[in-house]
Amino acid sequence: MPIFIIARLTIREAQRRRLLWVALFMGVAFLLVFGIAFHYIQLDLERQPTMEDQTSFVSVFLLTAGLYAVNLLVNVVAVLVSVTTLSGEIESHTIDAIVTKPIPRWQVVVGKWLGFAALVLAYLALLVSGLMLIVYLRSGFYMDNIGQGVLLMALAALLVLTVSIAGGTRLSTIANGVLTFMLFGLAFLGGLLEQVGALIRNQAAVNVGIVSSLIMPADALWKKAVAYFQPSGNSNPFELGPFAAITEPSSLMVVYALLYLTGLILFALWSFSRRDL
Repeated sequence: MPIFIIARLTIREAQRRRLLWVALFMGVAFLLVFGIAFHYIQLDLERQPTMEDQTSFVSVFLLTAGLYAVNLLVNVVAVLVSVTTLSGEIESHTIDAIVTKPIPRWQVVVGKWLGFAALVLAYLALLVSGLMLIVYLRSGFYMDNIGQGVLLMALAALLVLTVSIAGGTRLSTIANGVLTFMLFGLAFLGGLLEQVGALIRNQAAVNVGIVSSLIMPADALWKKAVAYFQPSGNSNPFELGPFAAITEPSSLMVVYALLYLTGLILFALWSFSRRDL
């Protein structure tokens, strides 16, 4: 089918531009740094008469911090690999070689989305699996609800990816990149304000965070994922510091994120189909 051919060509193009290889190299470097740091921290704990609960807490804290970094890296990679996919090809007229073929334009968008989605999800799986393997082999700790949390991280990454692709159907490459990163930054700032507002019981700050989550729900999905990462017996989420979810977003936010993603995809299909090339 043309969709899968375009998806395959999209993956090959990402490889040809070497951006994918750079991201892969930096991901391996990140895992190496995390592994070395975790090894020496665990070694120090083993030399001290620490309690088992304290050792488990250190593992939870460091693994959650690592997952936080992975969430950031994957979202940045989702933007960088896709920001030029339509806007850049339109500006350079290389898209003409595709749209002049008897292929509906919506298939071009879906094919590119599937190709980039496969790359982003594979990158997420690689980094998360690496973190989990490092922690498990060194300390024997395993996070029970990792699956649910990673699914939410994957949904957040797909949201950022889809914003980038949808923006590329109407905006220039630079404008599209600025828009996508600003929306991601807005979501992060709003999530931070919501957590601070919940901490100091300021409803206005909480409301600002909720509105920003409606504009871009990526950070709310991360907060929902953190709620799964936190130990079930932990009654004090503040112990995890900046990685804690003081207020857990409701399940309705996940439903909203799915509708948000669907709406973005439909907009991208409609916008590209009607753009004058």
